[in-house]
Amino acid sequence: MTNSTIFPQLEIPETIAAGPGPGNTDPRVLQRFASAGVADHMQPDVLRGMVECKYMLRDIMGTSNVHTFGVAGTGWSGLDVMFSAVMPGDKVVMFVNGTFSGIDGLTVRMKAATAEELAADPLDPKAASVIIVDVPHGESVSGEIVEAALAVHKPKWAAMAHWETGSGRVNDIRGFSDACQRHDVMGLVDAVSSLGVEDFRIDDFPGVQGWASCPQKGICCLPLTYAPVSFTDRYIETLRQTGCRTFVHNPILEARHWGIVDGQDVDKGTYHRTHSAYAVAAFHEALRITLQHTVAQRAKDYAFHEAALRDAVTAMGCKVTSNMTSLVVLNLPDSLAGREMELVQNCRSAGFGIWPTLSAPVQVRIGILNLLTPAAISDIVTRFATAMNELGAEIDLGDICDRLDRHYKTALAAE
Repeated sequence: MTNSTIFPQLEIPETIAAGPGPGNTDPRVLQRFASAGVADHMQPDVLRGMVECKYMLRDIMGTSNVHTFGVAGTGWSGLDVMFSAVMPGDKVVMFVNGTFSGIDGLTVRMKAATAEELAADPLDPKAASVIIVDVPHGESVSGEIVEAALAVHKPKWAAMAHWETGSGRVNDIRGFSDACQRHDVMGLVDAVSSLGVEDFRIDDFPGVQGWASCPQKGICCLPLTYAPVSFTDRYIETLRQTGCRTFVHNPILEARHWGIVDGQDVDKGTYHRTHSAYAVAAFHEALRITLQHTVAQRAKDYAFHEAALRDAVTAMGCKVTSNMTSLVVLNLPDSLAGREMELVQNCRSAGFGIWPTLSAPVQVRIGILNLLTPAAISDIVTRFATAMNELGAEIDLGDICDRLDRHYKTALAAE
């Protein structure tokens, strides 16, 4: 190979995205992405679309926060914007119970580290002002845990993942918000995995001042579009007083392109960075689909189909340890223990995209993002059982399929 090598066109086959995310993008979103005209980022329809996205996001997130908009990029981009208000030396309590809240904790330590602390260990700074509260893998962060930590440490900020996909656990957002209010702490929430999946309104949690999510899970959009964020007036006022050490990921500056200037809605955005007409069109359509489905109905659908998948894998001898409705995290039967990575790789090579956990203990994760039909769940169950049998399990696939069919018929009859 030389520097002048021209490779063949890249062909990527379709797979079933049955992991924790990204989810399966709706064809309507892909169509809007592909059909958008080649347009300048300040073209009136692009700016109008961004303003409309802002209003649709407020409906989906359940908020009157003016500073509600999308951050170009993945969920990590939205989280970086939210955490940008954390300044060196700020006292922060971070609750960690899985891979992704652990990375949030690293982000907070990088933001809060002094110059000396950052220089001492640039990739893993030990910021003295950050308290990491570790909760064992497979357990949720409870309100009691939050209350105890905030009562002792009295921080400026507290941060937690709402749904932790690293372990499949839902954390106590009510307890977190209430504890933040009692101790006058500004709460920050990673809602990457819960927005668009659980039916909740962020304004019902007044202890939380900042929220960050992503486009590729509950919103079911292309991964590189816009990460939803929302900030209260208190958060923005705090930011105005302290500033933050970023231009691109400055919440106040970023909001301007979405028609939010000086804390007020305006008719159109002003330049902050170059946006893509394709991304705006795709994100706009994903939000329309969410509102048409309604968050409440989508949440019911996730719970309905997760229960069917959970029952099926349990009947295969697996032990489910998660309590999310978009993701099942499980231990394999004892006969296959230790072969989780082999099973996952076999599935992925067959176009069935399930995932292992990314931290110990190694478990299997099966997601159902935008796979909310009996046919889709049946396909997942069949593929998973077949993969287990190829490793030596003795699952009666016909019996499992009959059980799944009975589960759906019983559940539908009960409705």
